[in-house]
Amino acid sequence: MEIRELQAQYVTDENGKKTAVILPIEAFEELLEDLEDLAVLAERRDEPTIPHEEVIERLRRDGFLQD
Repeated sequence: MEIRELQAQYVTDENGKKTAVILPIEAFEELLEDLEDLAVLAERRDEPTIPHEEVIERLRRDGFLQD
């Protein structure tokens, strides 16, 4: 979902300053999922990577992928 599709409503104080946002629950849950995904990426960014070919080889060896 793109930000411009959020259909957000803003709560403002007496000076017109935005103080809160009201979102549809589906949009809020999608944002939470994205935040969780980004947190996992940040935690794992220093882990060693595995070449694509090796991943395919392991999946075939373990029976999860067939030719």
